[in-house]
Amino acid sequence: MLRRLSVKACDSGALANVASALRDAKSVLCITGAGMSADSGMPTYRGVSGLYNRETDDGVPIEVALSGETFRRNPELCWKYIRELEVACRDATPNIGHEVLARWEHRFDRFWILTQNIDSFHRRAGNKNVIEIHGHVESLQCTVCDWSAPSPQTTSADDNEWKIPTCDSCGAIARPPVILFGEQLRSSDVDVYGREIEYGAPFDVVLSIGTTSVFPYIAAPFVRAREQRRVGLTSTLAVEINPGTTDVSALADYRIQMNAANALASLDASL
Repeated sequence: MLRRLSVKACDSGALANVASALRDAKSVLCITGAGMSADSGMPTYRGVSGLYNRETDDGVPIEVALSGETFRRNPELCWKYIRELEVACRDATPNIGHEVLARWEHRFDRFWILTQNIDSFHRRAGNKNVIEIHGHVESLQCTVCDWSAPSPQTTSADDNEWKIPTCDSCGAIARPPVILFGEQLRSSDVDVYGREIEYGAPFDVVLSIGTTSVFPYIAAPFVRAREQRRVGLTSTLAVEINPGTTDVSALADYRIQMNAANALASLDASL
């Protein structure tokens, strides 16, 4: 049985053991969160100085501003902060960690990414097998009909002239296909999640990268991998890459307490 190590105490040893497991692996699942995109300049969410720790300029928590209820009741307020995220995502680019995961998709026989991030950096880096469980902000969809289009290429300099996007077909308010707080996940993503992760064959390695894992469906694959390994049902290795302690840290076979980009670059160099 592998001994749980903390890279804070033994960087090179833990990295070497995880790299060895990856060299022997045929299937890998990566679960990514805001820490994955932190080195691209994107805000983290519930970590240190996280986006969701802040009050908005409008006097409500950001989680309230970015909720489905606020979108229905006050779409102008909700769109103000959707646009803030959309501009940030568009102005930033994938980092070396995303590039590593794009290469890994070709290295392993089976490779999937389950991401909470809405920046589309995994797809922009080249990954195909990505479940964007919280959607993305790269396009617009009508809230009434089937119309869709790319997001308008505005910047923060256009604030005075910017207006809420509307459908070119019926004139209704448009929005990105992003999951706001209080909304249900998209059935298409849930179907792929079930097929590949919940009911699919166990992965050889499950990596939790840059996420606090507060949502049950984000923590579940990692929890299940560790529990099945504990009772001898699988040999799946559960590895966490996160500089802080999270809801799943105690379940990791290995903890690599580094930022995502550096840890993935180090692992890739060892493969």
